[in-house]
Amino acid sequence: MKKILTQESFDRPTLKVAEELLGKYLVRKYRGREIAAMITEVEAYDGPNDLASHASHGRTERTKIMFGPPGRWYVYFTYGMHWMLNIVTGPEEYPAAILIRAVEEVNGPARTTKFFKVDKQFNGKTASRKTGLWIEDWGVKIKKPQITKNRRVGVDYAGPVWAGKKYNLKLSVRVPKQE
Repeated sequence: MKKILTQESFDRPTLKVAEELLGKYLVRKYRGREIAAMITEVEAYDGPNDLASHASHGRTERTKIMFGPPGRWYVYFTYGMHWMLNIVTGPEEYPAAILIRAVEEVNGPARTTKFFKVDKQFNGKTASRKTGLWIEDWGVKIKKPQITKNRRVGVDYAGPVWAGKKYNLKLSVRVPKQE
């Protein structure tokens, strides 16, 4: 029972969406075939006051995607070498997004984008089959005790309050791969 998540799936509170993304599948159509892997770690960036978020400095050419409609990809380049993949959440004009940090067998956001062949071509595009990159629900049920919440990674610049938010969520158990 595979179901593609729609824009409405992302038009909800960011932390709720982040929790529910664990156990869903990131899917990419590439060269005529589909690549899919379960999302096992995410990190939330919630609103204009979140000092760890790019949007905390307001709308810029880079962050305008975060202020747009939910269910679109926010893809940016970091450290001069890595693409980062985020899904925009919440209502329009409320800049929030969730970084896809890891999928089964692939740890780290840069390795995830490399595995899925993701780059700037997806920035601003809708998460859908039509664009070639989307998220599916395969019916995997994740229970709250299977999720660990930690501080976000690499955001000490946001100060102790925002850097200390436990917005990094990951599966604490291995969930059997679905087919």
